[in-house]
Amino acid sequence: MLAVLTTLIFLGCLALIFAGKLHRTITAVSGAVVMVGLGLAFGFYGEEAAIAAIDFQTIGLLLGMMVLVSLLEPTGFFTYLAIRVGRWARGDPVRLLVLLGTVTTILSLFLDNVTTVVLIAPVTVLICELLDVSPAPFLMAEALLSDTGGVGTLVGDPPNVLIGSAAGLSFQAFLTHALPVVAVVWLLAVVLLLYLFRAELAQRPADGQVIQKLDLSKALDDPIVARRVLVVLGVIVGLFFVHHLIHLSPAFIALAGAAVALVWVRPDVSKTLAQIEWSVLIFFMALFVMVGGLEAAGVFDWVAGLLTGAGRFHPVWLGLVTIWLVALLSAIIDNVPITIALIPVLQGMAENGVNVTPLWWALVFGAGFGGNGTIIGSTANIVAVSLSERTRAPITAALWSRRGLPVMVMACAVTSLLYVLFFAWFQR
Repeated sequence: MLAVLTTLIFLGCLALIFAGKLHRTITAVSGAVVMVGLGLAFGFYGEEAAIAAIDFQTIGLLLGMMVLVSLLEPTGFFTYLAIRVGRWARGDPVRLLVLLGTVTTILSLFLDNVTTVVLIAPVTVLICELLDVSPAPFLMAEALLSDTGGVGTLVGDPPNVLIGSAAGLSFQAFLTHALPVVAVVWLLAVVLLLYLFRAELAQRPADGQVIQKLDLSKALDDPIVARRVLVVLGVIVGLFFVHHLIHLSPAFIALAGAAVALVWVRPDVSKTLAQIEWSVLIFFMALFVMVGGLEAAGVFDWVAGLLTGAGRFHPVWLGLVTIWLVALLSAIIDNVPITIALIPVLQGMAENGVNVTPLWWALVFGAGFGGNGTIIGSTANIVAVSLSERTRAPITAALWSRRGLPVMVMACAVTSLLYVLFFAWFQR
């Protein structure tokens, strides 16, 4: 009975998030309150257990990286970078898409893909308006390639942060297991996007040299602060590589780096804190609380018991099913709640003797690449679509289905092939 009630609460919240009737943070917090209230009423879940269910390693890592981004954004560094890329493109739409997509992907390896799109997309719209070309192909390419590139590192995508914390996967493990797959998928995704948008990219701008006339020196408002934050960010990334050797968690490294940057830069703290995506952090914490309620009610023990029987099948097939099932669910709902819900299931399977190491990587790939399938598949997609609605060529659900869904299918198909070929590597 309790398992059914808690499952209905969780599924109801996911349905409301999918429908978009309420802001997802409001929905998640409301669901968390109902879950704790139900737990108190029936004695299976309380306030202390709810707080203990929150993965503060994940929250700390996200918060630390958000502080660094909030310090770097006002310096104009991202505007400077986008204009520089626009100059390299020399007015060629094909070259512009490849360059903007590449820069977005590289940033997504070290920053959250949502933050990357939030910073790069507005400048992209400006460049497209100057060139008098439709921004839709470029915004979609940035969202899709940021989702794709973010799969390659521990900090590149919210699901990776969640999975890395739960499974104990290091930053280096993502570089050796996920990044090679991402490199292949990313290259094919760029080629596919160029083909899918071939008609739009064939339209040449009236004045291809207009970006060359922009004063690049005025784009970077505070080069000193930008340099300091980039130095700190570089040190943090370097420590991510060896965090398992020095016995420091990625969350501690990110928060310590944020503290050093705050002391070194000494910004207006109120402005810096105002730029942090607190709603995202609260959303994650509320989801953790709801999932904790499901676990306390025995839902995951039941599901894990069912899936343990599937462990008798060949693990390769189990991994392939996980990739595609998670990808489809992530496209329909959102990859973050799907990931949070499935983590305890895999942990329960491990407790029952199933080797879930390859399944963790299947979850990484399914959640990351599945987010490309629909507008609501990932938050980065929603950001790109929201910005496009202010332009003359808004991105519609139909357009995303024709362009984004093929990218998702291609990514999952290629990943499935690589997963089978190198399955022994994913078992390590």
